[in-house]
Order: sequence, then C-alpha cells, then structure tokens
Amino acid sequence: MTEGLHDEAFLGRCCVGFDRFLPYLMGAADSRPKDAEWAAEISGLAAETIRGLARDMAATRSLVSVSWSVQRADHGEQPYWMAVVLAAMLGQIGLPGGGFAAGLSAMHGGGNPAPQLDWASLPQGVNGVRDFIPVARISDMLLNPGAPFDYDGCSYRYPDIRLVYWCGGNPFHHHQDLNRLRRAWSMPETVICHECWWNPLARHADIVLPVTTPVERNDLACTTLDGSAVAMHQAVPKFAQSRDDYGIFSALTERLGVEAAFTESRGETDWLRHLYNVSRQRHARRGFEMPDFEAFWDQGVLTFGDAPVERVFLQAFRRDPAADPLDTPSGRIEIFCKTIAGFGYDDCPGHPVWLEPAEWLGGAQAHRLPLHLVSNQPQTRLHSQLDNGPVSRAAKVAGREPAHMNPEDAAGRGITDGDIVRLFNDRGACLAGACLDPGVRPGVVRLATGAWFDPRPSGGEGVLEVHGNPNVLTLDKGTSRLAQGPSAQTCLVEIERFDGEAPPVGVFDPPEILPAPRG
Repeated sequence: MTEGLHDEAFLGRCCVGFDRFLPYLMGAADSRPKDAEWAAEISGLAAETIRGLARDMAATRSLVSVSWSVQRADHGEQPYWMAVVLAAMLGQIGLPGGGFAAGLSAMHGGGNPAPQLDWASLPQGVNGVRDFIPVARISDMLLNPGAPFDYDGCSYRYPDIRLVYWCGGNPFHHHQDLNRLRRAWSMPETVICHECWWNPLARHADIVLPVTTPVERNDLACTTLDGSAVAMHQAVPKFAQSRDDYGIFSALTERLGVEAAFTESRGETDWLRHLYNVSRQRHARRGFEMPDFEAFWDQGVLTFGDAPVERVFLQAFRRDPAADPLDTPSGRIEIFCKTIAGFGYDDCPGHPVWLEPAEWLGGAQAHRLPLHLVSNQPQTRLHSQLDNGPVSRAAKVAGREPAHMNPEDAAGRGITDGDIVRLFNDRGACLAGACLDPGVRPGVVRLATGAWFDPRPSGGEGVLEVHGNPNVLTLDKGTSRLAQGPSAQTCLVEIERFDGEAPPVGVFDPPEILPAPRG
C-alpha cells in the first residue's frame, strides 16, 4: 500500500469494504501500522524478508496459497480472510496462476485438470432432527446439555444427548483435550460404534458392531473431481461375523419395520449396478461414453478425458462481477463484511485482523510452558488409521510416537536422541520418544497426530497417556463464535526426560473375546 503496488481498479470493481479495512492496515484505528516491522515481531521473520516478498508478489503473477492446517488455531478464520485481502490488493484474482487457494494439492481435486463429473450417490433422505452442533464442540455438548452457544450469527442450545451412534471416524484421534472428551464421553447412557479394529473408539463404546474393511467388500471409488472411477473388487472373504455397513443398517431397518424404504429391495451388487447406470446416463448427456457395468467391472478402471481441462478460479467473476456475482451478501469480495460485523463478535470483527491467540510464544504463559506444540499429519499412516500396522509401528521410538525437537532445546533439558520424554501442560501429559531434529525451529516441538490413545492412571487422580497422542495436550476451544472450529495448533507445552520405568503401550492388545453362551 505504501509503495503503491496495490491494484486500485480491481479493489473498486470487484471488492467492497477496502476503505473500512484501510484504517486498520495503516494504523489509523490503533496507532500501529501493520507494516513489516510489526509483522516481524510476531512472526520472527526479518522485516526485510517480508518487504521483499511483498514486492516480488506484486512484480509477477503470484498465487497466495494457504495450508488447511492454518485454520486449526485460535482465530483460524483470520489468515484465510487476510489471504483473500492480500490477493485482492495484488489484483490477480481470476487470472491463471494468480489469486488465492486454500489446501491446494492437499485435497484430491484442488487444481486437478480432470473433468468434473456428476456421479450418482445413495439417497440421503431428510433428517427430521433440526438440532445440530459445530463438529468440534462435541465435549461442550455432552458436558453442558441445554447451555447456549453462538455460531455463524445465531444463538443455539446444546441438546441433551443420551445415545451416541458413531459410524466412521475416531473422535479419540481428531478431537482436542482427550481427557476432557473422556469425561464427556461417560455422560451418554449408551455408545454404539461400527469398527474393524479395537481402537480407542471401540474401547470407549458399549456396543461394537464389527464392520468389514474396504478389501472385504465390493464398492465403487469415484468422486466429482477425480475424472476416473475404480471398481473396488472384494479381495478377501469377510472376517468372522463382520458385516458391511450397509448390511448392518439393513438389519436395523428390518427390525424397525422400514427395510423396504431403506434398501429399495437392492443388495450390494444391485446398488453398485444401479449407481453406475444412473451415472452412465448423466455422463452421456455431457458427451462421456461409459461401457456397461459388466464391462467396467471386468476392466477395473475407467478414466475420462485425455486433454486437461483448464479452470481458472473466479475467472468469470473477474470478467463481469455483475453477470457472475459471488455467493456473498454484496455479490463481490467482502474485505469488510457488514453481515459479520453485525454479529458483534469480538473474536471475529467485520474485517480480517490479527488477534492474539489464547496460547503462543509471545504470551504470558510462555515463561512456564516455553514450547509451541505443532501436531502435524503423520507420514506413516492416514490420520490414526492402521497405527497398529507394521509401517506405523516401525516409525515409533521406544514403542511410542516420535517427538521432534531442536537439539538446542533438548540439550537444555538433558534430553538425548531416543530418550522417552514426557510432554505436559495443564490439560494433560503424554510419553513420546525424543527425535532430535535441527529442522525443527527452536521453541517448537512436533508430535504427529494419530497415535492410538492409551491413557493410564498416574498417581492420585492424574492420567498419563503413554503412547504419544498430542490431543491430550491440545486446546478444546472454538476458533471463534463465527465458525467454532478446532484450535489444535494453539498449544503450549513443556517437555522433560522421563527417568522412571515407562508403562508399556497396551492399546494394540486385543481384549479377551468370550465364547458365545449356548442356548
């Protein structure tokens, strides 16, 4: 802005509210310009590096790409909103190779030049229950039935949940502050889950319905953005008494007297053939010819389109904002949003701002908890899936998830490579295996998510997680009243060498299976 490198024409033609944002940016609102020196104090990057980046971005075609992980922090909405503002100031939104993107390449279809296809899916029905919660507020709901909460401009109350039926996913992997979740999980009268492993979800359920893995059933793999379809042939017989999800639901609907409405008299193969044939009709109208189902099933893989499809995000909007408006109140890019401002949220005002997170290395708690915990996605499994498999277990240190830390931080704590260490804060503690890594910034410790939750009593009323699950440490706080997302990356900890006899990891040991009673 100060060097005149912003695109005033684009801001005036395609955006609203830049004039409301400008006083904040230039410091007129709080006497602190948001310049490179201001940003350097917060980020630790040199001010000249920040200025050089800004000049480079304005001098050439630039894409402002923001990782998905940035949102999983206190006030996690703000970096995305600010990224859009930065891209709008550069004036390259709607141009090939310019503008902004979120999660580019992290999601299967982002930036994929394959044709976007309209695949048929199972009927979804209509949920007669209107109550809902933001997904990250599970513990709040279970612990505080009837309590109020704000979300996206409205006020709601948490329902009183007596039964949990969980199918797909593992809350004892992805949720924050697992000790708090464990207390909350004891509130419902019954917990039912579908599972193929004795993982932490199964261990915290009253009824476990054994379900097949993908290799034990026939299925289709196809999505809108892939440009292909795969026939997923059953590779091995179903194990013991396990059933497909569809088989379990069909049996339940039979007992409820609604089986015909649910199954439509179709079994597994009938549904696959039906969905394929409906998709075949839809794609034919767009000029994509598909073989019949039997030929496809024998062929195994179907790919559409040899030539890449060029899609430029918001290109039509850029050409004519009036003819192709955005789905915003104004139809344009909202740098200042009157709707959000009208909510009156102090944790998400009407334009993007930098707000001090609840925990960070520049805050008051850092003198007591001087390490910032980053809980990244693991390299040796998908989330928590197959943590019990040989690839994931081979990467453990002393049988536990590796905690990567800078050698300087380790030396100051008497920690050497391969030691068992204890990470802790006011929310909990876990054991991990030390991995000295000069690629990790001083003041930071990195502990991947997904180690199966293995809590053990630890004197008094304390609990020690012995396997290295970082979510016993992470903060269970909504990003803001607007979105109520998870704040896992806002987390301070301390770490010390564990000198006692470490409890063994037992979460991979299956429970005793009793024989079925006779008669």
